[in-house]
Amino acid sequence: QVQLVESGGGLVQAGGSLRLSCAASRRTVSSYAMGWFRQAPGKEREFVAAIARNGGSTSYADPVKGRFTISKDNIKNAMYLQMNSLKPEDTAVYYCAARTGFSSSYVISDYSYWGQGTQVTVSS
Repeated sequence: QVQLVESGGGLVQAGGSLRLSCAASRRTVSSYAMGWFRQAPGKEREFVAAIARNGGSTSYADPVKGRFTISKDNIKNAMYLQMNSLKPEDTAVYYCAARTGFSSSYVISDYSYWGQGTQVTVSS
């Protein structure tokens, strides 16, 4: 059973930074492609960023390009999301997810495993 646990969320002022972490069980990080998604109140869950199984390619949603960076550490079995220049519209619960297969994906249904989420709140 793959388990994912997010951490690092919190309250930050606009323009600030946060680094989210996703701790994985077993050898998930090196064995799966992974991604970050978010869900704001009253909105559907949406894609944020994804990384291929070997970490060789990444993809980002347009609203976060140039501000967010996804990475993973196979030795620590963890994935990260560095978020800079945060905006109030980035406020959401952020989820990490893992999928079998090699390539990154922005499609929610491609992911089989999900964490419980961590709240990010950006004040104006």
